[in-house]
Amino acid sequence: MLRSLLRDRYLIFLFVLALLIRLFSSNETWVEAYYTYGFYPHISKFLRLIFGWIPFSLGDLLYILAFIFLVWKTWKFLRLLARRKVKEYLSWILFGKYLKLVLWIYIVFNVFWGLNYNRQGIAHQLNIEIEPYAAEDVFQLASVLSAKVNLYASSVDTAHRKLLDRNNKVLFDLGVQTFEEVKKTFPYLEYRFPSVKPSLFTPVGHFFGFTGYYNPFSAEAQLKTTVPVFVKPFILCHEIAHQLGYGKENEANMVAFLAGRASPDNEFRYSAYYDVFLYTLHELGKLDKQKFLMIREGMHPRFNRDYRAYLQYLLKNRNIVEPWISEFYDGYLKMNSQPKGKQTYNEVVAWLIAYMKKHGAENI
Repeated sequence: MLRSLLRDRYLIFLFVLALLIRLFSSNETWVEAYYTYGFYPHISKFLRLIFGWIPFSLGDLLYILAFIFLVWKTWKFLRLLARRKVKEYLSWILFGKYLKLVLWIYIVFNVFWGLNYNRQGIAHQLNIEIEPYAAEDVFQLASVLSAKVNLYASSVDTAHRKLLDRNNKVLFDLGVQTFEEVKKTFPYLEYRFPSVKPSLFTPVGHFFGFTGYYNPFSAEAQLKTTVPVFVKPFILCHEIAHQLGYGKENEANMVAFLAGRASPDNEFRYSAYYDVFLYTLHELGKLDKQKFLMIREGMHPRFNRDYRAYLQYLLKNRNIVEPWISEFYDGYLKMNSQPKGKQTYNEVVAWLIAYMKKHGAENI
């Protein structure tokens, strides 16, 4: 009965705790001060310290166990449905049990990481104002970025690129070194106790449409190791940004760019400029087709080869399942303070334009 749920003190405690977390998250100043730079660094570093040394992803194993549990419960329900015993199975007690589970997931997710979606973020730290931009702003940014892409494309070392593609340890170590370098300019990007691992789901990753992801329950960053090598460094930096408390995808992209361009490794610098250039070029194509073609025609042959390779990778991995997963992920982002869903990734263009206006094109 409903009265039994209302008398369940444990359930009420969880509900009140979840409500307090929700109220706390509504104040981004509190979240930034007391969570992102208060509690979160301690729990994040602790999880990375105890799990980071393990060569495989414990978070992935957790997801596998959760999937097995879900399949088992679904199978059990379907058997009861076939036997017409569902009414005997369903009860307020069972409902209360699953309600507690949902509340626990919500609480742990937010305490371990999720509150970072509600912080002030990188724009506040960089002291930049994110404003609407015009086609000319995007063209100026695309011009600057294209020059940088061409510069680093001309010095790509094929042997080094192959090494990064087949040796994850070298790639991950360079990612750590990259953040060691960027913290000299932006101290709040300090990255201690690394925990970056290949995804156990890499062989089936094309069904889910991911290239990398962060596990908030184990603080591990995972990389899909079959993505083209020239985007691996940017994805790696993006996932490390999530570990540092940048929840929103546009902010993680901005951090990945700041880190990548400061890297001691040329491939990381190329990857940083390549990725944000594609976002900018895509935006320019929507606003001014003629200027888009002007920029596109002036690109280095290395970029053109890489771009074709990336398109071939996307076409090769198309399937009927991924669009459904993509829609689910789009909804997840919208539920977590990112109203534009997957389009949030592209909003890094607005961050870059604001940064360029404040610091000048020479500092992009």
